[in-house]
Amino acid sequence: MSRGKSSSDDGRGAARRAEAPLLFEVSWEVCNQVGGIYQVLRSRAPAMQHLWGERYVLIGPDHGPRTAPEFEESGRAPSFLQPVLTDLAGAGQPVRYGRWLISGRPHVVLVDHAVPRDDLDAAKFYLWADHRLPTPEYDPLIDAVVGFGHASHRFLAAACAQLQPRPIVAHFHEWMGGLAIPRLRRDSLPLAIVFTTHATVLARHLATEHDDLHVVLPHLDAAAEAERLALVPVHAIERACAHGAHVFTTVSDVTAKECQHLLGRVPDVITPNGLNIERFVAPHRVQSLHAEGKERIHLFTRSHFFPHYTFDLDRTLYFFTSGRYEPRNKGFDLCLEAMARLNALLKSADLGVTVVFFIITRRDGVQISSSSLRNRALLAELRDTCDAITGQVGQRLFDHVSSGDIPRLSDLVDDYWYLRLRRTMQAWSRPGWPPMTTHDIDDAQRDPVLAHIGGLWLANAPGDPVKVVYHPEFVTPANPLWTMEYEQFVRGCHLGVFPSAYEPWGYTPLECIASGVPAVSSDASGFGQHVSSRFDDHDDWGAYIVRRAGRSYDQAASELADRLMSFCRLTRRDRIALRNAADAMAESFDWSRLVDAYDRSHGAALDAQRSD
Repeated sequence: MSRGKSSSDDGRGAARRAEAPLLFEVSWEVCNQVGGIYQVLRSRAPAMQHLWGERYVLIGPDHGPRTAPEFEESGRAPSFLQPVLTDLAGAGQPVRYGRWLISGRPHVVLVDHAVPRDDLDAAKFYLWADHRLPTPEYDPLIDAVVGFGHASHRFLAAACAQLQPRPIVAHFHEWMGGLAIPRLRRDSLPLAIVFTTHATVLARHLATEHDDLHVVLPHLDAAAEAERLALVPVHAIERACAHGAHVFTTVSDVTAKECQHLLGRVPDVITPNGLNIERFVAPHRVQSLHAEGKERIHLFTRSHFFPHYTFDLDRTLYFFTSGRYEPRNKGFDLCLEAMARLNALLKSADLGVTVVFFIITRRDGVQISSSSLRNRALLAELRDTCDAITGQVGQRLFDHVSSGDIPRLSDLVDDYWYLRLRRTMQAWSRPGWPPMTTHDIDDAQRDPVLAHIGGLWLANAPGDPVKVVYHPEFVTPANPLWTMEYEQFVRGCHLGVFPSAYEPWGYTPLECIASGVPAVSSDASGFGQHVSSRFDDHDDWGAYIVRRAGRSYDQAASELADRLMSFCRLTRRDRIALRNAADAMAESFDWSRLVDAYDRSHGAALDAQRSD
């Protein structure tokens, strides 16, 4: 039976409603965008509210003014929360109640995790004395996590004291959000505890050293590897959270293997990630939105390439990869290797197709180059000048032809605008070839992406059908090179390419499919494994899977290059059909279809807690 029917839909009377379980979901990324868990919580919230109604509350860290764009404070907390908040205020634990400013506007409690030094030291002492969890003396991140665990424990202890005997589920995400678990179990509080790891910290680091991590996992000593990589405190916290929960879950079969070998516990439930597809739904507008986004990308292409040389934009395909700045884990290296091979294939086939491949990531120590800003400004000047000339010529041409005269077009333009256009065009033209990156990078000599580009002889030469743009900053409306939303950029591209070597789940290909854009992922990613195991026809709707498990780098690169070449051979009509097919399948990944796994984990935790 689902634990998630909204109390407002339960017709069994006030007494029964009073006994309905409550769900508190605890994460460092509530109202705090750090990584992928933020996307999980944000997109899943409407589905959780459908299951739990007003009995669903999120708990996150209070970052003060930083939360203002995300959090709307309110003095009108639900009745069951009021005594808990009053208790905490009396005990000196600062908390703020309000709503998260996302779809559904769910209940949120932000707890102050900046605990006094004496309390922090005491919390660290008990973590070691009671649970043998080591914490460094001074580490800002660990201190913040310990503080958040301390504050979360106080909130949940108050909830248990004030709300008994009402059943309570506490669901924690990741080691940064789960440090309250060991103390909650030590205190034997009447809580059903669920812990979800979205990626083990140890595996994320080990993946950079091993070509096929999951082949070597059974042979690794997790404790020794944590010691070698200076990850002992984080690994110990993660392991304690996994073993302290009544129910332990993870997002994919990929991470389930990590948990088994590195954390010593097999997850009880796999909880695959989804999206709130309603945000992406655009009935009958898939093609028009693609055209609008593509036109915006054309502007970037003109500013980056056309000062040096030109090519036919009507015969240009836009491919991209994006994600966290982990070039090897995210498969940036394999993408570039495949692009170099695709460059040779396209030269040989002479299809007349140009491919512009974007690497979109974010790394420190970069700033937009002066040449990129200059080109963008000159392009805007060209546009303004052409618009002015167009307006002038249009009116004067009408005046002449309506009087029976057909003039020479050059006579219709003032010398001022003609000279301004000539000067701008002269300033616009640049010698040499277009740069490989849009940014100045502080340690460019040590940047692995640039090193890989140089090693493959990818140079943006005029005769190269494959062009590469390395953009180490995310696409946003505030970015002067784009002035567009990332979602618009995705829709404007023709293909997403994400052949990750390590990817616990992989939201980027899923976001592509939801936007009606075909995407390549790998069988080393959670999303790739999910798709290949459940959809035999995934190629037909644009979810391509490159095989990396048990194969050499060269074999994977060859398969990816062949897949990209096949895409380049598609007609415009074929690509339109593929976008429509991808859009039609997006509903399969809506949280309304995937949230059942979370419901099962909560029900199992309640059952396990009752039998404790």
